[in-house]
Amino acid sequence: QVQLVESGGGLVQAGGSLRLSCAASGSIFSINYMGWYRQTPGKQRELVAHIPAGGRTNYADSVKGRFTISRDNAKNTVYLQMNSLKPEDTAVYYCNAEVVLTSRSIVVRWGQGTQVTVAS
Repeated sequence: QVQLVESGGGLVQAGGSLRLSCAASGSIFSINYMGWYRQTPGKQRELVAHIPAGGRTNYADSVKGRFTISRDNAKNTVYLQMNSLKPEDTAVYYCNAEVVLTSRSIVVRWGQGTQVTVAS
């Protein structure tokens, strides 16, 4: 089994910064990709940023130039550095990963979510 545990959410003033972390643990052989999504009430979950094993990142247009995704493969951890935060960034942020297990099966897992609130 694999678990993703997120941390780093909270309340911040507009223009401020937060750094989210997501650590994967369990029967991991390798991780194909990791990413961050966010969701607000009544809306679909949307992609924020994505980073595959090869390291070529992908961002939603709304966060380009403000957010940076990175990963530490040795720690099976993905980070999301969020700068110049805006009230519209307020959401529950979810970590996502496609994991190759030690059995060589491939599974997709989600974290439990962490709340980010940006006050105006």
